[in-house]
Amino acid sequence: MPYINIKVTREGVSSAQKAALIQGATDLLVRVLNKEPATTFVVIDEIDTDNWGVAGETVTVRRQRARAAAGGTAS
Repeated sequence: MPYINIKVTREGVSSAQKAALIQGATDLLVRVLNKEPATTFVVIDEIDTDNWGVAGETVTVRRQRARAAAGGTAS
C-alpha cells in the first residue's frame, strides 16, 4: 500500500490543482513501481508560511520583505 504525502504552502492551491497532484502522483507510482491505484493513498498537507522557516526566520516574514522590496506588488 503506497502512501504519498505532498506538502504545499497554503497559498491558493486550487481544488483542481490538488486533484491533478493526486492523479499525477498515483500515475507515477503505477507507471514506475507498478503499484495498484486502488491502494495508493495520496495526502496533501497545506502548511501555513508561519509554520516553517529559512535562515532563522519564517517564510511569511521573508515574503513580506520581498514584497516590500519589489514595491508591494508581488503576491
